[in-house]
Amino acid sequence: MANTEEITKAIHCVLPNAEVTVEDLSGTGDHLQVKVISSKFEGLSRIRQHQLIYEALSDELASEAIHALALTTSTPS
Repeated sequence: MANTEEITKAIHCVLPNAEVTVEDLSGTGDHLQVKVISSKFEGLSRIRQHQLIYEALSDELASEAIHALALTTSTPS
């Protein structure tokens, strides 16, 4: 089970000024919807944007603390 604060903190380690929203989709803490808005995504492909998040959450994904991850990334408007 992943804590939403821990997820946000892990993402902020990679993207310090990102706007991060974490929603627990199942109530069990292992099915999450994560939205990340960051200027660091500027010029990056969607795949590379998602890779940055996967790298930030690699421990949680490897341990299956996060079983399912719905991910949305974007740059600020």
